[in-house]
Amino acid sequence: MTIPLKIDFVSDVSCPWCVIGLNALEQAIERLPMDISAQFHFQPFELNPDMPPGGQDITEHIAQKYGATPEQSAANREAIRARGEALGFQFSMDKRGRIYNTFDAHRLLHWAELEGRQYALKRALFTAYFTDGRDPSAHEVLTALAAEAGLDQDHAARILASGEYADEVREREKMYLDLGIHSVPAMIINDKYLLQGGQPVEAFEAALLQIIGA
Repeated sequence: MTIPLKIDFVSDVSCPWCVIGLNALEQAIERLPMDISAQFHFQPFELNPDMPPGGQDITEHIAQKYGATPEQSAANREAIRARGEALGFQFSMDKRGRIYNTFDAHRLLHWAELEGRQYALKRALFTAYFTDGRDPSAHEVLTALAAEAGLDQDHAARILASGEYADEVREREKMYLDLGIHSVPAMIINDKYLLQGGQPVEAFEAALLQIIGA
């Protein structure tokens, strides 16, 4: 018997803990002692909705937003890099020097869900930003990633050049904020159970076992 898991994964493209949370959750699912059919639906959340074009230096941004010193920021980045490495994801901290606006990436992800290619695009976006240091707000980067994910590149360009799916993304963002989600990653399992953060694999495994009643 296969047990279905619907996972609404609320996250931002520029959130490193969302990568860690996704990898840890997937590895937890693989460790479960039963057959699981997991369906991921990536839902939009913007950590920095007012970020202007061109972005902002990451150390400057973290200092302004969180009051972190350069030393604290460096320590946090090393902790993230190490967690990612342990989960099989490469954070190239030397290549990721800026924070960018991610609204257009969320518009493309909304479209990709309709086309059945959302997971592939989400993974491509994470790798492009955190491993390769590419700008996820740049339309040429987004269209190339859309093609990499198996989507029509010209269609992606038309979406980005218009305001298509902007209202839908803002509506979903507001819905999750209204539900009380103000930090990511947040994972809603089967429309009922909430898991949060970049927890260890073992913690997700235990939570999932409890959810499915094993």
